[in-house]
Amino acid sequence: MSNKIKNVFTIKDLENLSGIKAHTIRIWEKRYAILEPMRTDSNIRYYDAHNLQKLLNVSTLNSFGYKISAIAKMPEESIPALVKEVLSNKSMNNYVLNNFKLAMMNFDLPLFAATYNTLQAENTFRAIFYEYFLPLLEEIGMLWQTGTISPAHEHFISSLIKQKVAANSEKLQLLPPTKTDRVFALYLPENEIHEIGLMFINYELLLNGYRTIYIGESMPLHFVKDVKNYFDNITFVTYITSHPYAEEMNRYIKSAKEEILDDGESKLYIFGRNIQYIPAALLDDTIKVFESITGFADHLQLT
Repeated sequence: MSNKIKNVFTIKDLENLSGIKAHTIRIWEKRYAILEPMRTDSNIRYYDAHNLQKLLNVSTLNSFGYKISAIAKMPEESIPALVKEVLSNKSMNNYVLNNFKLAMMNFDLPLFAATYNTLQAENTFRAIFYEYFLPLLEEIGMLWQTGTISPAHEHFISSLIKQKVAANSEKLQLLPPTKTDRVFALYLPENEIHEIGLMFINYELLLNGYRTIYIGESMPLHFVKDVKNYFDNITFVTYITSHPYAEEMNRYIKSAKEEILDDGESKLYIFGRNIQYIPAALLDDTIKVFESITGFADHLQLT
């Protein structure tokens, strides 16, 4: 059976994955023979996974000041070793992101795990998420929009990141909460399935000593409301990426006020891309919007 992973790339794919402009890649290719493209019957260039990996390594060395002319003269097998040699703990962001992208493109779990374990030896999980996972997720969004990756790639890497968030959250859940004045109930609106942001907010709350009730994805408000039968002084937290749609935000906020914010003590924190569509007139003391998880983390430090 043939392997189903994507192992043929256009020059535009290489540009999107490496950040090196297609024009520059062609120059490196023509002048220095950095890559060895194949050609279709109609003479269109295409590249294999080996070319992609070499380009990512060359890009890393170039960012450290190595001239392309010098890299081109190196034995090809020495380039990956030199990349590892020149990297320091403070300057390995591009290398790590490239490894994660390669793991995604090839559905390579061992590469993802090895890269993550290397980071874990020197960093807290919180630092790994902010410094590596967040930039990776932002780049994945752009790669998906340009057609460089498929939904299968996106779901593969997202699933691995969610596993890491869940595992680290579970460790914190075993500790007794130190702040008991308020309970946080986290959910995604009905039909919303983009869960990583909400999962990490849950991690931040647990890290700061709060008790959380993680309800999860695609929850109608009338089900979310059931939490109020068991707890008082609840802050509901939701993350809106695609649902409700922009034109539905007005109705959704009004419904939230009627169903879960009707007792004078409950609050609602909202994150995600679609907060921009919430009418300012509907915001009051019961509803707070956050433009970023980092902003929310800073807010927690002050409370």
